[in-house]
Amino acid sequence: MTAGSRGDVAPYTGLGHGLACAGHEVTLVTHGCFERLVAGSGVGFHALPVDPRAELESERGKGLHRSTTGAGKLIRVVEMARALVGQLTDHLIDAARASDVLLLSSSLAPIGHTVAEGLALPSMGVYLQPLAPTREFAPPVTGVRSWGPVVNRAAGYGVNVAVERVFAEAVRTLRSRLGLPHTGSGAARRARERQRWPVQHGFSPLVVRRPRDWRPGLDVAGYWWPYDDEAAQLPSPLRDFLEAGPPPVFVGLGSATVPDPARLSAEVVRALRSGGWRGVIQRGWGGLHATGDDMFAVDEVPHSVLFPRMAAVVHHAGAGTTVAGLRAGVPAVPVPIQFDEGFWAARLVTLGVAPQAIPLRRLTSDRLGAALARATAEPSYRQRAHGLAAHIRAEDGVSPVLDAVNRLAGQ
Repeated sequence: MTAGSRGDVAPYTGLGHGLACAGHEVTLVTHGCFERLVAGSGVGFHALPVDPRAELESERGKGLHRSTTGAGKLIRVVEMARALVGQLTDHLIDAARASDVLLLSSSLAPIGHTVAEGLALPSMGVYLQPLAPTREFAPPVTGVRSWGPVVNRAAGYGVNVAVERVFAEAVRTLRSRLGLPHTGSGAARRARERQRWPVQHGFSPLVVRRPRDWRPGLDVAGYWWPYDDEAAQLPSPLRDFLEAGPPPVFVGLGSATVPDPARLSAEVVRALRSGGWRGVIQRGWGGLHATGDDMFAVDEVPHSVLFPRMAAVVHHAGAGTTVAGLRAGVPAVPVPIQFDEGFWAARLVTLGVAPQAIPLRRLTSDRLGAALARATAEPSYRQRAHGLAAHIRAEDGVSPVLDAVNRLAGQ
């Protein structure tokens, strides 16, 4: 069960495919607009209402652009989520009634855990970000590297409390509906911690090692690659473009929306042309665009097939796109916009596969051009990216989840 943008969904298609190949019957429960992502994977689908893109493009969603600070954006997202979560409850219950075990993303964990408790089903978390409090780094959703050990851990608790409050009203209603005793959201969270509710995290320990102060039951499994049909290919016009010249630079912001797509597109194209790079520009939810023989605009294409053919990738550092670039072994220039993107952007710089991060609000053609010049001209970035890719591609992120599911199912 997951909710959010494409990056909050796609990794679970690969995880589900791996579990299905091991003999489990798997259903992905998420927004109906993502049903096409499971085609051919052997994973079933149960549609949830709410179109996340439509919400971001609504007046309520556009309010995110008017928030200049991370805290302001977080408050607006909390308000939006609180208004929408009640629409999901009936569908989550219906899907759960046909299930033996519930695997819950962080975006639905509080309400999903309540559903599991009410239906007496075992459950576990399958998270894409390290959300449990730790002294080692600040909560990823804040976009801050570190405030120091004490504040990092306190802030981690604060973020978890804030997330629980998003679901508090829906959980209260749901507990009454399922005949569960009334308990506050804080008490429910503390009970999960006492019971060592298991959570597997879908990222590599080479990218973010497991914090030493995490409790037992919080484990790092490795990446869950989005399911791609083995026969997946790039559109023939794009293949022709790639073969007509040197490797281009990819630029895409995924599911992020931006306040002025025309201005941003112009800055991006100016940066690419200043360095003589060809470009593959992904329109995405932000509506980027480019014209000219040296630019090629695309919609959704398999990153696993496209990225290895790039000279570098410029992206918003969402968790999914970040790992797609790491898997391809190419240098990156992260352009974080909000929430955990700053965390993943900082990791790319620390790992030596990106020269620097350029937050979107500071992006200019000169800054982007200078960063790309370093990423493509200095061999160290490609060498580090290539070496890291070889290691993370060899990891098996599905097996730890499979073992945990088998334990929960009593197999």
